[in-house]
Amino acid sequence: MLQVCLNGARSRAECAHLPVTPRQLASAARDAVDAGAEDVHLHPKDRDGRDTLEPEAVAAAVEAVRAAVPGVPVGVTTGAWAAADPRDRAQRVRAWTVLPDHASVNWHEDGAPEVAEALLGRGVGVEAGVYSGTPAARRFLDWPGAGRVLRVLAETAEADPREAVRAAARLLDALAPAAAPVLLHGEEAAAWPVLRLAASRGLDTRIGLEDVLRLPDGSPAPDNAALVGAARAIVRGRSA
Repeated sequence: MLQVCLNGARSRAECAHLPVTPRQLASAARDAVDAGAEDVHLHPKDRDGRDTLEPEAVAAAVEAVRAAVPGVPVGVTTGAWAAADPRDRAQRVRAWTVLPDHASVNWHEDGAPEVAEALLGRGVGVEAGVYSGTPAARRFLDWPGAGRVLRVLAETAEADPREAVRAAARLLDALAPAAAPVLLHGEEAAAWPVLRLAASRGLDTRIGLEDVLRLPDGSPAPDNAALVGAARAIVRGRSA
């Protein structure tokens, strides 16, 4: 499965063509799915372009994207940068009026089990975010609900591509006991090498402006669809 991560916690200052509004997210999602994406991950934004978990913003973003790509799963973030207090994050999840298909929960953040339980209690799938270089893998595997998540997002935080690939391999070893499917991805300069590792191992992966702003050849990515097209070519090449 190839997921597109449309925007992340970035701002328009970093990327002038970053999709921010519900309408922009819907257009970007449609183009990315046409290019081969099978799942959508997005960060709802407030009027100032900052990540938010407020019910109105989540509803607007999810409804717009669902209308643009009917039948394609749509997920959102629950990152602590959008609401620092884990009790607040869980409360906002319980207040959502429109439910995404899934939501990511970062296991190195305080209160991850509480947020995950709030999501599961509402029938929302949990993507367990497990970062390399943190105790997240052990925390997640020790959680009694680990077998109930939709998937594990294995995320490498290392900037150096070669180190990121090594870290990804170590992280996959650490996550071997997990019962859920693993989606492996990297960031920035490491995004493409880690995606190639995921493809070589037959794992789910993701790409999009959240993770990287450049294509494999180093040129600036004009949009999410171009990134997805490049990733799809790599995945197909590995499976051919």
